[in-house]
Amino acid sequence: MVAVSNLDEVVAMIRGSSNPQIAREKLLAKEWPIGEIAQYIRLVEAIDPSADEEGGTYKLSERQVKAILDLRLHRLTALGRDEIGGELQELADKIAYYLSILADRAKLYGVMRDELVEVKDQFATPRVSEIAPAWDGLEDEDLIERDEMVVTVTLDGYIKRTPLSTFRAQGRGGKGRAGMSTKDEDAVSHMFVTSTHNPVLFFSTNGKVYRLKVWKLPEGAANTRGRPIINLLPIEQGETIAQVLPLPEDEASWGALNVVFATAEGNVRRNSMDAFANIPSNGKFAMRFEEGSADRLIGVQLLEPGDDVLLATRMGKAIRFSAEDVREFVSRTSTGVRGMKFKEDGDSVISLSVLAGGAASPEERDAYLKVAPWKADEDAPPLSPEHQAMADEEEFILTVCANGYGKMSSGYEYRRAGRGGMGITNIDNIARNGPVVASFTATRGDQLMLVTDQAKLIRIGLDTMRIIGRNSAGVRLFNVGKDEHVVSAVRIDEQEAPENEAEELVAEEMAERRGGDDVVAPTEGGGDENGA
Repeated sequence: MVAVSNLDEVVAMIRGSSNPQIAREKLLAKEWPIGEIAQYIRLVEAIDPSADEEGGTYKLSERQVKAILDLRLHRLTALGRDEIGGELQELADKIAYYLSILADRAKLYGVMRDELVEVKDQFATPRVSEIAPAWDGLEDEDLIERDEMVVTVTLDGYIKRTPLSTFRAQGRGGKGRAGMSTKDEDAVSHMFVTSTHNPVLFFSTNGKVYRLKVWKLPEGAANTRGRPIINLLPIEQGETIAQVLPLPEDEASWGALNVVFATAEGNVRRNSMDAFANIPSNGKFAMRFEEGSADRLIGVQLLEPGDDVLLATRMGKAIRFSAEDVREFVSRTSTGVRGMKFKEDGDSVISLSVLAGGAASPEERDAYLKVAPWKADEDAPPLSPEHQAMADEEEFILTVCANGYGKMSSGYEYRRAGRGGMGITNIDNIARNGPVVASFTATRGDQLMLVTDQAKLIRIGLDTMRIIGRNSAGVRLFNVGKDEHVVSAVRIDEQEAPENEAEELVAEEMAERRGGDDVVAPTEGGGDENGA
């Protein structure tokens, strides 16, 4: 519009230039009178005129000069100039209309509604395709392979799962291998073996419980740290996971189970498992501690009818009592009742175990312990039917100490006592062994995995350990280094029965190929770090 309003001068500047670059520079340097285009400049507010109304001037931009130089000759006719003026007026009218819409909220919503209605009238046709479950009825979980996993949790709240096959067995007293990459101030706090399809309950220091399936946990190699639990669970600021409890895969069996809680100060509580069957994604309260209390949750275990509870302390004491001595609580916030008293100052409960309650009397147990098959020599006469029945039901207690020492003793040596007592000796020579870090049931067919505060790990077969007395000092299990201590221990079941018919058929086929009747997969052999 500037060019056609000053057509003669523009044409003269272009014709008087030796090349397009000089013409461009002349057009850019010229200050043009605003004239009749002042109203349009004020409307768009893109460039402020140097003076009001017709007295002002206007300098062209490089883009505008390029457009002038690209003008075709027919645009310079009277009709062409009228078309340019008409286009400018049309654009000005549209700009004024759009500005009026943006300035009036009611008008803006009206325009938006009209446009949406237009889209609806044009595209709102009934859905032709059907959204339905997959034709094969498979869920995401059905595609997850069943595999045994080692789940590891650190004090700083990192978690991971690693295939059990990653850790091969070593001989007792070995130096272990790197089991997890941790920071200097971090250490492994919980470790257990379970299947990818099993649910896991996470009990926090704030007394809340959360639930996840194992296959949803991040998988990592043996020497990786894992991922922060805070990225998996909606835990609050300052809240950490105090206990991890793997559950049976079949939820229909939960109704017959109880769950028992134990605290560091020796309190216990028993609840029906039904209280924790339905856990929302943001968790629910499982136990409340009084504000300012130093007590904390140290163990949560499942109970079956007739079971006994075994509490072990860090100073080498233990107590066994019937789970029925603890009444079933309906509340999920109580800390329960007294389970054990402490003889020494600074002692605390460090481990909770569940034993199958036996009907044998103390005299019958003493008689059996004199002729137990693990104690008698090869020339000993066969056991009587009564003693053979006790041998078939016998459980063993494995105790591990911080300095790498431990022992395995018969569960019959832990006599049942009343709830609330001071207990009996669990392991001797705490000065050499260091405080107890774990005490739980195990068999000689199992394997043991130990991890230190320097993130070293060893896996040993318990068949290398002999059964010794309850109040003995134990033997070396892990040759820990200077200022290194065992912080966690887990039992690994290497003779687990097939979980379903398909696994049983596969096991039978493997046994036939080996030419034997054994349908249980062989355990990994012991050895040093070089496989010897």
